[in-house]
Amino acid sequence: MEELLQDMLIWVETYIKTFYTEDEVVHKNILLKEEHTKYVVEHSQSLAKVLNFNHHDEILAMMIGLFHDIGRFKQYSIYKTFNDRRSENHALLGLKEIASLDLLNRLSDEDREVFTFAIANHNAIEIAETKNERVILFAKVIRDADKLDIYRVLEPTLEPSDGTGYSDKFIQSFLNGQQCDYSDIKTQDDRKLVRLLWIYNIYFAWTIREIIALGHVEHILSCLPKTEITQQGIEKLEAYMLEKAKVSE
Repeated sequence: MEELLQDMLIWVETYIKTFYTEDEVVHKNILLKEEHTKYVVEHSQSLAKVLNFNHHDEILAMMIGLFHDIGRFKQYSIYKTFNDRRSENHALLGLKEIASLDLLNRLSDEDREVFTFAIANHNAIEIAETKNERVILFAKVIRDADKLDIYRVLEPTLEPSDGTGYSDKFIQSFLNGQQCDYSDIKTQDDRKLVRLLWIYNIYFAWTIREIIALGHVEHILSCLPKTEITQQGIEKLEAYMLEKAKVSE
């Protein structure tokens, strides 16, 4: 598995470089996803260690992190956007892109199933229902590792409220601690609530503790309108985070 991981790292690095371009905007976004991939591999490994994965499964988690966003590069080169709704599902695009990759044939059938399921579900609103607990576990790991770094990636885009406020669907979701369909986003503040709602879809206490330590939620909260209804949602969120962070893995 270690040798296979090294071969995969070389392949991915070479593949990404084929998207390098003199177009500054495109190149900047390709580098953004390349950096994101490296962080997600690291977070996947850290989480696998916290969860006491054996060495084989730790490497498999890293492989999933390495390939989870491989579709992003082709997506941006074709559509000039990372917005799946305006282009196509980047997880499924990535799996199509690597479907015939010989390196994946070196995985066992069981590991290949885990690999494919986890990547296909890493960006879904909810993980697809299945009785296979092993694939669900790896899907949870990549989703947490991905979200943890997305907070870092999006940090520079945060700005104080522009006064447009929230859509009813999003403020109700915030108050209830429920996920909301991204297609319903209508304002800048809706987008901030989406990032906060991700917290309710984080699976592991380690990830919550990392998010708290890095101050991501605190920064988002500082950019929300100061209203009574916002405060209600914040109190619910903070209580949830504190309770979740206490859980032993």
